Amino acid sequence: MEQERISVPALNPFAKEYISGSKQTGGFFDYEPFSQQSFQQRAEEVKKRVFKRDELAQVIRQYMEPYSITPETEHSLEKLKDPSSVVVIGGQQAGLLTGPLYSIHKIISILHVAKEQEEKLGIPVVPVFWIAGEDHDLLEINHVFVEQKGNVQKIGYPERFVKKQAASETIYKKETMESWVQSVFSALRETQHTNQLLSDLQQAIRKSETFTEFFAFLTSAFFAKYGLLLIDAADPALRQLEVPFFKQLITENEALTERLKQSQKKIEEQGFKPAIETGEHPAHLFIIEDGERHLLEKESGLYVSKSGRTYTEAELLQLLESSPESFSNNVVTRPLMQEWLFPTVAFIAGPGEIAYWAELKEAFAHFNMKMPIVVPRVNITIIDRDVAGILQEVNISASRAVQYGVQDERNAYLDSIRDHHLHDLVAEIKRSLFDGYDRIEKQASSIHNGLLPLVEKNKKFHTRQLDVLIQKSDAVLAQTHEAAIARFDRVQSALRPDGLQERVWNIYPFLNEYGPDLIDELMGQSYVHDGSHYLLYM
Repeated sequence: MEQERISVPALNPFAKEYISGSKQTGGFFDYEPFSQQSFQQRAEEVKKRVFKRDELAQVIRQYMEPYSITPETEHSLEKLKDPSSVVVIGGQQAGLLTGPLYSIHKIISILHVAKEQEEKLGIPVVPVFWIAGEDHDLLEINHVFVEQKGNVQKIGYPERFVKKQAASETIYKKETMESWVQSVFSALRETQHTNQLLSDLQQAIRKSETFTEFFAFLTSAFFAKYGLLLIDAADPALRQLEVPFFKQLITENEALTERLKQSQKKIEEQGFKPAIETGEHPAHLFIIEDGERHLLEKESGLYVSKSGRTYTEAELLQLLESSPESFSNNVVTRPLMQEWLFPTVAFIAGPGEIAYWAELKEAFAHFNMKMPIVVPRVNITIIDRDVAGILQEVNISASRAVQYGVQDERNAYLDSIRDHHLHDLVAEIKRSLFDGYDRIEKQASSIHNGLLPLVEKNKKFHTRQLDVLIQKSDAVLAQTHEAAIARFDRVQSALRPDGLQERVWNIYPFLNEYGPDLIDELMGQSYVHDGSHYLLYM
């Protein structure tokens, strides 16, 4: 595997400025992300705080036991108990088959930054992946995309869930999930790795019950050997640990909202649009009612759920004591809860997370906490030999193809094979046709205006027939040069399929081609976490 490091600016305007080191964005964070001094300062500050380390380690151990407690994860759990240790953390939704590639890339970043900082800081650094199992938007995680004849095809999980349940509570039918996985692999070519991958997936399906468990089984199988700790944000045992801070989130709710508004106003003053959208009366918490997850709002001193039920503050606090698993965080309170729980030195973030975390500095400060160092996750595009060969043949750099796609080059090629003489002749005939119909219109209108619609209808008919001729001509030429055009489609599909590769494709088509050792090969690369984009040539 060869590596090329390139620059692909983030599409998110705020993240783009942050990664470039702009002073315009730096004031929204507590630490400069690309300075080792920031890590040293942050580690010292974390040591001064008190965390429930033993209890947290026990909760994580209990959560991970069904998946895998390896000697490496055991070592990470012991490190977490050490009062001098810190954590590098990041999270993602529980996508099927681990979701888009960027989930894998984020975990790789967590592990790399943790290892790097353990060496530089001289203290234990623990890698933790926070699974957002409390999220209930299953439409975001219930599918993967595969390549079919140069096109992007979505394969969605067919089972429908009526209730707005969290991913951690959504139980799938095992036979349906097995059938869905088979449909995904049916879209891939059979290789020497296919049967083993299917066997491993079937085993994970049978051992799991929910979307989150399935995700955890696969992720653990990939990364447990590297000491990665997993925790589900919706884990009931974790929720019990979180009760004291949930109390603060309830009793200090209005102050939290005010701090958020202050930050968002400052964001707007710098010319950026706030990433966090809140209603008029946000409470920044969800509540489980009759098995469904509903957003809470606060209005006239009362908490109101989307179902219409109302709660006083006292009633919420009482429910929190008796049933903490009924509560969960939103985009504002999840980072705060994470910071309260974990001795975090760095948070690994995607572009969208960088943008919305910028709005939370004041919220962290309200609870006497500082935001951890926000480190951009690594960006990766995998390039196979076939695609690399095509790029060389058509004289397009991989960097350009990844950043912009090859549609312009494809269109230029189509233009080069087009019969321009025929196009010119048709254009000339059209001009003559329009001149003729102008004269017909004048003469027809002198007889009766009722004739004009018929004249216009005939004009459109003749114009359309000429357009069809051009389209048919272009199609015949395109078919003649089908193999050459398919090369551009192959590159576009592989490297820029409706956006960056890592935002569309899943890891399993690549595992099917290169085998399970691909994860170790990706882990074995060197990365600089400064927003760079890495091209990895297979």
